[in-house]
Amino acid sequence: MSNLVSPEVVADALGLPRPTAEQSAVISAPLGPTLVIAGAGAGKTETMAARVVWMVANRLVAPDQVLGLTFTRKAAQQLTSRIRTRLLRLAGAPLLRELDPSGELRTTILSGDPEVSTYHSYAGRLLAEHGLLLPIEPSATLLTQTQYWQLAYRAVCAWDGELDTDRGPAGVTEAVLALSGQLAEHMVEADDLREAHTELEKLVHTLPAGPRQRGGPSRELLGILETQEERTELLPLVERVAAELRRRGALDFGAQMALAARVAAEHPDVGRSERQRFRLVLLDEYQDTGHSQRVLLSALFGGGEDRSLAVTAVGDPMQSIYGWRGASAANLPRFATDFPRAPGKPARTLPLSTSWRNPPEALGIANLVAEPLRYKGVPVAELRARPNAGAGDIRLALTDTVESERVWIAEQIAREYTNALEAGVAPPTAAVLVRRNADTAPLAEALRDKGLPVEIVGLGGLLSTPEVADVVAMLRLIAEPSAGSAAVRILTGARWRLGVADLRALYRRAGELSIRHGRAGSTVTDTAELHDALGATLPGEQADDAGLADAISDPGRPERYSQAGFDRISSLAKELASLRERIGQPIPELVAETERVIGIGVEAQARRSAHGVGVGREHLDAFADVVSGYSNDPTATVGGLLTFLAAAESVENGLEPGEVEVAPDRVQILTVHSAKGLEWEVVAVPHVVARVFPSSTASGTWLGAVGELPPALRGDRAMDGEGADGVPVLDLDDVNDRAALEQAIKRHKEALARRKLEEDRRLFYVAVTRTERALYVSGHHWAQTGTEPKGPSEFLNELAAAVGGNGYGTIDRWDPAPDAGSSNPLTDKPTSAGWPRDPLGARRAAVLGGRDAVRAARIHLEATRNEVVEAPDSDTDVAGNESPIATTFDPENWAADVDALLAERASGSGEAEVALPVQLSVSQLVELKADPDELAARLRRPLPFPPNPLARRGTAFHAWVERRFGATRLLDLDELPGAADTGASADSELARLQEKFLASVWADRSPIEVEVPFEISVAGTVVRGRIDAIFGDRDGGWTVVDWKTGAEPSVAEEATVAVQLAAYRLAWARLVSARSGESEAQVLQKVRAAFHYVRANRTIAPRDLPDANDLHQLIESAGRSGQEVDRDIA
Repeated sequence: MSNLVSPEVVADALGLPRPTAEQSAVISAPLGPTLVIAGAGAGKTETMAARVVWMVANRLVAPDQVLGLTFTRKAAQQLTSRIRTRLLRLAGAPLLRELDPSGELRTTILSGDPEVSTYHSYAGRLLAEHGLLLPIEPSATLLTQTQYWQLAYRAVCAWDGELDTDRGPAGVTEAVLALSGQLAEHMVEADDLREAHTELEKLVHTLPAGPRQRGGPSRELLGILETQEERTELLPLVERVAAELRRRGALDFGAQMALAARVAAEHPDVGRSERQRFRLVLLDEYQDTGHSQRVLLSALFGGGEDRSLAVTAVGDPMQSIYGWRGASAANLPRFATDFPRAPGKPARTLPLSTSWRNPPEALGIANLVAEPLRYKGVPVAELRARPNAGAGDIRLALTDTVESERVWIAEQIAREYTNALEAGVAPPTAAVLVRRNADTAPLAEALRDKGLPVEIVGLGGLLSTPEVADVVAMLRLIAEPSAGSAAVRILTGARWRLGVADLRALYRRAGELSIRHGRAGSTVTDTAELHDALGATLPGEQADDAGLADAISDPGRPERYSQAGFDRISSLAKELASLRERIGQPIPELVAETERVIGIGVEAQARRSAHGVGVGREHLDAFADVVSGYSNDPTATVGGLLTFLAAAESVENGLEPGEVEVAPDRVQILTVHSAKGLEWEVVAVPHVVARVFPSSTASGTWLGAVGELPPALRGDRAMDGEGADGVPVLDLDDVNDRAALEQAIKRHKEALARRKLEEDRRLFYVAVTRTERALYVSGHHWAQTGTEPKGPSEFLNELAAAVGGNGYGTIDRWDPAPDAGSSNPLTDKPTSAGWPRDPLGARRAAVLGGRDAVRAARIHLEATRNEVVEAPDSDTDVAGNESPIATTFDPENWAADVDALLAERASGSGEAEVALPVQLSVSQLVELKADPDELAARLRRPLPFPPNPLARRGTAFHAWVERRFGATRLLDLDELPGAADTGASADSELARLQEKFLASVWADRSPIEVEVPFEISVAGTVVRGRIDAIFGDRDGGWTVVDWKTGAEPSVAEEATVAVQLAAYRLAWARLVSARSGESEAQVLQKVRAAFHYVRANRTIAPRDLPDANDLHQLIESAGRSGQEVDRDIA
């Protein structure tokens, strides 16, 4: 391979920084298998993309012979984008002409694309192509996690077999799903599990007692057998759920991967076909793969028989933290033997140990945390800082109480925000990473008390946010009248603020309404009497006692309550009655209506600052996404949704959240598990205390958790002669009595505890390597409850020793341990607060001051307006009547609104100026060109557009195209596909539109990117939009395409609609320029733009698109003059 072009030469040709020596070794690694140990922030995505480009440039593979697999759609898109962008650069680089004067290689690059997808998507593609070999229908539907939960929950509720358990239906559902997942992940049949349980049960009951033992088996052994028995009793339910999946022609994610692994392992022809198709395979985040994924990948691409097949796996054993959901830390060290260079010759291993993310001080701490794990399994080098890395700010604290710790965390982040404000720069990205979901709400409250904008990420934490909790409580009142806690939350919340006396009266009323049981009836002697008795008793006699919700609907005599209390209860009753009438409508609509009725959306949006900073509707929108996902099942009900939410709240790891995005304008609170792969400028890691981080929770081992398999059945069990990454197996070889069995189990528990501690250490390593600059780690002595202090965990003590001895940071605070025998100050002096709680709290003075200022301004404005229209005096309106503002307080503003409307009417039909907003959507930009008067009128008085089935059809078509090309981005309301379309096709034509598109030239092309959101500045105005698709051209340029479902424009309209393409073209040029370093003008020359009119199957690429100067002039002219609008049409 001595004649190959080096990675450094390729980087120079593409105008990219030269790779480091370690990166260069990975990029130019010989054909065959290679394991890359890439530390946190080591630039693995960039290195993988560079390896593809280097191999293509040296004709070792063609682009369409590259397969890349990763875990998330976001990561797959990022890798795809980098590979495609660099390949297109290579196609236009002078180096390629030197390497290939004939142009054949350039043609190859432009005519093929790599396949990059998630592991699950790839498994789905294999089943679609080869599933009949099992047999599995290629058209099997893949259920989302929510849909799978619903299906299992219904099966549990309908179960009529034996099941001896204390769990409720939701708890049984969780256990069934966990056990089903474990069986699928480790490719174990239910009968194998039954047999393993039988063997242990026989052993417990047949072994003789050991020395000094009397009687039968110990309580510990019987407890283990009880867990086994419950696990065995769940197996029929597991099989029922599997049967229901088959009946519906559906799969869950676990079954999909296990079946794909079976296809690959049992049918060698499938592997031969894949190896012929792909000659370079990239396996990202390999430490997070599970057993079934290991079986699948090694069967397809392992074995060492094809020595020219390049398989590059990238992973970091220090970041293997997903064991609770099936990931196996043992897969990484086993790669060398699963993918040998030749039989008996392990794969080569290469390091990437330069961190491009973390400051040197954070790396010093990370290396210290990882030291006990460094030589277990695959050896891992210490992380090094990048050249010229700036210094970090590392601070530790140990406080007396958990409340003091929360305040300390909030103060550190508030200081960062203050410093940014004083410097005139944007606040830093910031995150608080927690070990437990239960800690998110009190931390969020502490941050809000410092005036910081906060977002809680993930469904478990999402349900604890005040606005979402209010919506859920209202839903419970609608569907579950006995939900007392929900009723108390609503009644005593910020909106109704019912007092204690009124609440007590309402409770007594609920008691009066309760149906009393036990009264004997008369003897029934004939069929007619039986019919009458059933009709009288069935509707109500078996109902639960009445709850507060029933009392709200029927509060009784007004004199029981205060006047204000009765009025509030009556108003709430009307709202509940109105919402209950809508309980039959689609669930998302009911939730949206609930939000509107209680006004929580407006309140949430009002939290944003004047500059748009902070959390507004984000939590409500995230909750709406959850509701929408749940409601996709046609059998979904409100009651089922509430049960689902309760389950999501109770599971520590939650129902997995979607992919997390770093937000630049708020402090995000999320679990460390959710933070993997992300980075923030400022990171806080609180509650690093004993029994929390690391956790002392004993759940998750097969000895006590019914959802776990015995290690002997697991595919990732520890093997003789391997490292310590496998799951320890209970060793029964030398067991000859019950005492020996108990000792073996004790040693097994200790081994499992050591393994759990190692996973928690890896989790802590992930937490401290998320920071780009500042890291705050803290703990406390006294928790909110408990009689014993927690104190710092071994992790925090290790950091404190390092900070003190090596200069990695500073100890900001370190409170001494409490004296022996001292009591918890948080329980001795319980926290007190006013109730009902003041909704404004510390903000009351500021809010009231703002209210008074607005009132004064309105009075002044009224007086000024009256003078303009020459009213008789300043206290009368335009008609000469006394002004309501001058005489009465009008909390609803009706009088003020009427006065404003009358004043507008009285002012005649003159013209008024409308200021151009600081942000415009592309649709508004087009309208500014087409009809500035109409735009001005809508800006002056915004009104919602009426429902439009044509627009919905355009949106549906766009969504279909996005799915076909693999788009995954979420849309903002004003970025909906087809927002700028006119004359869209009717609903009945969706299939026709799809057929037309499939017949077009675009259907067979692969876009570089799809659904690309952008914000660009033009003439000081931010223009926002979303590009449908970008395609790479053969000359190294790009074509931006916008799908149009409406009619083609007239000749007169062409100049107007061209503004849309001009904005897209400019936006893409700026994006590429920012990524590549080329000037915007150079890139713009290589960007084309076109509309594709689907119905006509015609692509129109205007020749003379407006350039940046034209768009600048369009906006500047409107902004300079102000757009005049006729009052009559306003």
